[in-house]
Amino acid sequence: MNTHKVDRRQRIGDVAEIMLDYVEHKTTYQAQSTARVRTASYTDPDQWKAEMELIFRRVPLMLGFTAEMPDPGDYKAMEAMGLPVLISRDKHGKVRAFLNVCSHRGAPVASEGRGNCARFTCKYHGWTFAQDGKLIGLSESATFGDVDKAGLALRALPCEERGGMIFVCLTPNAPMDLDHYFQGFLEDFEAVDFANWAYLGTRVIEGANWKIAFDGYLEGYHFASLHPATIEPRTPSNRTFYEGFGPSMRIGFPQHRIAEALKSIPRDQWGDQENNGFDFVRILFPNVSAFLAPEITQVAQLFPGPTPDRNRTVLHYLRREPIRDDADRESVEAMMNFFRDVTYQEDYVIGMEIQKGLESGAHDHLTFGRNERGNQYFHEWLNWYLQDDPTLPEPVM
Repeated sequence: MNTHKVDRRQRIGDVAEIMLDYVEHKTTYQAQSTARVRTASYTDPDQWKAEMELIFRRVPLMLGFTAEMPDPGDYKAMEAMGLPVLISRDKHGKVRAFLNVCSHRGAPVASEGRGNCARFTCKYHGWTFAQDGKLIGLSESATFGDVDKAGLALRALPCEERGGMIFVCLTPNAPMDLDHYFQGFLEDFEAVDFANWAYLGTRVIEGANWKIAFDGYLEGYHFASLHPATIEPRTPSNRTFYEGFGPSMRIGFPQHRIAEALKSIPRDQWGDQENNGFDFVRILFPNVSAFLAPEITQVAQLFPGPTPDRNRTVLHYLRREPIRDDADRESVEAMMNFFRDVTYQEDYVIGMEIQKGLESGAHDHLTFGRNERGNQYFHEWLNWYLQDDPTLPEPVM
């Protein structure tokens, strides 16, 4: 038997027991102390540029799902941090990523969106590229002149598919070590067979500075005041458990009914009860928040910009079973709209008000409580990357 899977189940069971205690004794995870973050961290254009260069262009970013492009020839063209990116699954099933830029005159070789094709053809002059990025054809080549086709391939980006997700580093030739970066966290996604879930679609919302928006995914202290009718009926406010996996996190949220849900289940099976009495939000640093639920899963992908005070968030929706029929599709679309509306109207609208508040200069610092350890940890890692010195000790939960 895979000892990692046993360890994972045992760990989730232990976390469930801790969260049961939180609900029964009205307590939560506590950091050693409160922590302060400069308000300029959310408004300073220089810090924003440094975040783009030292974090978003260097770390593995989750840019796609196996379920989005499961078949040979499938591709996804998108913009990430202002860069045109093309992800392609070749005829052997291997996923690759490129800058979506023709080597002739710089036009895109695929239009934004998803599709399936045997080759990519630049719409400007008709140059064609294979699924592996190699240049395979020049239009009117007899009149063009001699070129080194091998040296005119699409510019590749480091890319790896793991746990049902596709990770890309936006800097060509950069090192990418997912095992070191995620510290065993991807096993969580492998354990639930995430690669074989059905992809349902996306919704897009826009909001304030990416960190203002992201901070909202990292704590449950605001549930009673901000989500009294949507989240709080299921999940009590300010009852949260945190685990760190490198800079990423698994955040445990007990449900009000955790004692009732677990009382008839043997203790050694609590590790299999996710969504029955407790839930997790999985945070992939720097910009992904995933809530895996059986009815519908929402994975939020936050893209900073185009200016420091803005972010664009793509909300992806998946579930275990594919769409059954038209009626099922209709109910799924309604559910996606509901989740989008709650996220936007309840979280992102106040985020834009916070942006104005921080830009007013009213306070020099924000304070994160001992009960907001996830936010503290996120900002500790953010600062670790911004110092650009790998010899410094890494933050620990």
